[in-house]
Amino acid sequence: MRLHDSEIERFREDGFLILPERFSAEEVEVLKAELPRLFAERRPENFREKESDAVRTAMGLHLRSEVYARVVRDPRLVEPARQILGDALYVQQVKVNAKAAFSGDVWQWHYDFATHHAEDGVPEPLALNLHILLDEVNEFNGPLVFIRGSHRRGPAPATLDTVTTSYPLWVVDDDTVAGLIAEGGLVSAKGPPGTMLIFGDTLVHSSSLNMSPWPRTIFSLILNPVSNALTRHQRPDHQHHRNLTPVSPLPGDALIAAAGPLGAAAVPEGTDS
Repeated sequence: MRLHDSEIERFREDGFLILPERFSAEEVEVLKAELPRLFAERRPENFREKESDAVRTAMGLHLRSEVYARVVRDPRLVEPARQILGDALYVQQVKVNAKAAFSGDVWQWHYDFATHHAEDGVPEPLALNLHILLDEVNEFNGPLVFIRGSHRRGPAPATLDTVTTSYPLWVVDDDTVAGLIAEGGLVSAKGPPGTMLIFGDTLVHSSSLNMSPWPRTIFSLILNPVSNALTRHQRPDHQHHRNLTPVSPLPGDALIAAAGPLGAAAVPEGTDS
């Protein structure tokens, strides 16, 4: 899948794209079917909510599941990223963010480059976040909320918050957020399962509590140019992978193909942990 010129122009202007119906219901079910097993694993890659045992974020999934090893190389994710950034991209992070019904916690106002730069030594804010909605996401179950055009100001001041939730996050202060919202307004990233989101490394975004009876589960792949790779190994491999092998797309039907070895082109495991 390649983006139209108008979509690339909109991405440059707004800092994000919301692309419905990019993945089929069958493909979404293939991805979701892996999650109970992966979430049940007691390992550092699974971050659980502060007030419950529910998984908040499950990382390194392409190293734990062939299904996720396939989706990180899906051309609907890889090709748009190549259009925007160029060909030599590595898999920086792979995760599913989950908000359990009635209890899924917030993600504070933040932008990803604050973490990538401060923790991992990534030089420039080039990485792309590519999402697939695995549940219906509506205004009630904690959708991502983007501040339109907030990327155009460049990296905002950010501080590390280790208290609010179980996941440490570099966050943006209220006054800065209010000013950005006054300039660009808010957009709620809603849609049916299979909707795809693309957004950049300095787009300020957040999500609220899930107070609804409906779960909200989102797959996230971050791709970054090899030329812009991490320079610091402060965080473990599952939070920023050390393997800089450029990702190559599989055939378009690979996600629902019969199980079988991925072969030499598969995304190999990182060399450090």
